[in-house]
Amino acid sequence: MENKKTFNQRVYEIVMRIPKGYVMYYGQISRLAGNPRASRAVGYALHGNPDPENIPCHRVVFKDGSLTPAFVFGGIDKQYKLLKNEKITFSKDKKVNMPKHCLQPEMTAAMVRQKKDKGKTARYK
Repeated sequence: MENKKTFNQRVYEIVMRIPKGYVMYYGQISRLAGNPRASRAVGYALHGNPDPENIPCHRVVFKDGSLTPAFVFGGIDKQYKLLKNEKITFSKDKKVNMPKHCLQPEMTAAMVRQKKDKGKTARYK
């Protein structure tokens, strides 16, 4: 019998693959997890992050690059510091420079291929 993963498990697997120096937004993750209309459910899943050491939920932001005021592990300032330490650049209003740091469709497609290739590492530019 096939071992089906829950939506939250799929979210955690996707977020674990976001490399340092990049971010993704909730809608991208919900699409990759199989439910394009579940952006809020992604936030809910990350709010219950069972392994913050290995699931870097600070790399998930809003589509416009805004940080989340509900960042669970220390608030918006903590998320900002974590991303800044990973060389993420920001605008004056503390929004992530999305053209530079958001994983693009071809990169997220590599993440899906990685999943299908059973653990082969996706290469990022």
